[in-house]
Amino acid sequence: MSNCFEVVALDGASTNILQFCTAAESTDWLQAISANINDLTQENVSPPLNARIVYMGWACESREGSAAGRTSVFKFLALRGPYFSIYRSPPVIADWGQAETTYNLYEVLFKVHKSLYFSILVGHGQSHTFRVELATDLAIWEKSFQRAVFLEVQRIRSKSYMCSSQGNVLSFTVDFASGFTCSEATAKTVLWRYKFSQLKGSSDDGKTRVKLLFQNAESKQIEMKELEFANLTAVLHCIHSFIAAKVASMDPLFMCGQSFSGSYMNS
Repeated sequence: MSNCFEVVALDGASTNILQFCTAAESTDWLQAISANINDLTQENVSPPLNARIVYMGWACESREGSAAGRTSVFKFLALRGPYFSIYRSPPVIADWGQAETTYNLYEVLFKVHKSLYFSILVGHGQSHTFRVELATDLAIWEKSFQRAVFLEVQRIRSKSYMCSSQGNVLSFTVDFASGFTCSEATAKTVLWRYKFSQLKGSSDDGKTRVKLLFQNAESKQIEMKELEFANLTAVLHCIHSFIAAKVASMDPLFMCGQSFSGSYMNS
């Protein structure tokens, strides 16, 4: 543990290093400052009318540099309605739509790493890596992502993607109530349908093709369905989001915690 830490101003340029007699004293001050920043964020950063902000706050993004290796820059992150948004600075009401980058929540995968890092995996193999100051911050971001994805899946209920199989253009749908459905893109004729519980495994080539392994409800035999997507990563993340939301919906403890009154709601 270190007995000092750096404080960075809102402009990202002004900094000061604070040094304390002991590491424990440094930790106490870091926790107090972090809590105060979070409180001030809730008081001063107002979401737009009728917007649902599950969580928002600062994190340090670690990026690949050129000659110096990895570089870091502070970003303001927000789980805003159907989106995960990255801002250079906290937005005011008029600026909420001016994010540096925005992703659909159900196509984003959240992953926790060691040393207070977490990453956001998005479509086409892209990713963002962030670092927070405290283990409690990391836990809050992880829980908030779970909540935000769950709420978004509950809102949209289903998502369809165009795909192909053996030269045929198809429509693949993930539905919260019924599971997976594949149909002809034009005639809309259903080719096959499986529940979430029937998905027993999958494999992909890391590019466009995925093999989904389903268990037939009657014969109990494994049936393989091979599909090709333009953005395979987004589809796989969407499947993960829907399955996670389905599992969470059957957890009484999780469902009891789905109350979002407070400073991040504006209606």
